[in-house]
Amino acid sequence: MNYWLVRKQVRDGSLIRLRPGWYATPIADPVAVEAVRMGGALGCVSALRHHGLWVPPGYERVHVRVSKHGRREVAKFCHGYGTATPVVTAIDSVPVALGTAAKCMTDEDWITVCDSALNSAGWTIPDLQLHMGVVPEQLRALMRKCDPKSQSGTESLTRLRLRAAGFTVHVQPDIPDVGWVDLRVGRLLIECDSERHHTSLENYRNDRRRDRNALLGRWLTMRITYDDVLYGWHDVLEDIRAITRADRHRIRP
Repeated sequence: MNYWLVRKQVRDGSLIRLRPGWYATPIADPVAVEAVRMGGALGCVSALRHHGLWVPPGYERVHVRVSKHGRREVAKFCHGYGTATPVVTAIDSVPVALGTAAKCMTDEDWITVCDSALNSAGWTIPDLQLHMGVVPEQLRALMRKCDPKSQSGTESLTRLRLRAAGFTVHVQPDIPDVGWVDLRVGRLLIECDSERHHTSLENYRNDRRRDRNALLGRWLTMRITYDDVLYGWHDVLEDIRAITRADRHRIRP
């Protein structure tokens, strides 16, 4: 490192000193800058969100990971399993962040974020485990519940909750004359609609065409929204149970 040049850039404002040995440009991510100023790296849930993974609400604070030589106030920093890996970048990788987030998130939320890494970021379970560091059996057990086919956080949450309630759930089945659907329980097709993907005129028309074809094929379709899954799940589950109690969802010859 050319220390003379660094000092010059600090003086002229093209670099900002964050802590000994760490600098940022004026356009650097302000959340990552805050994490480095605190003595660590942007990690855990905050790093997962930075990498574009689906993160459920409730984890808005800045999550910072420190190395084994850093400050370790329990209430302030996030810690993974085993000896902390050195902090060498301003933002933790997806595997390192997942390993840390397992202690900050609920099991359900953690599996959902892991699904997002598998589906949208191209990771595999073996690759994640290889780069996570220490992976205790409880995390391996959670990863066995992951499904790379799940295409949204709400779809993952719905799958997990239905299976926990005792339902057999098929993920992304291909239905004749309908196409791929999010989930299937018997002949009940469950579509987890998001505002972003289902409000355009083209998608609106396509969804209605699919629903008509499903009805002609003697399938039942239930569309649920982000708010239904996150804030109204009790009602959704009762509606699904009302259908299954009457055996309307069973596939018959």
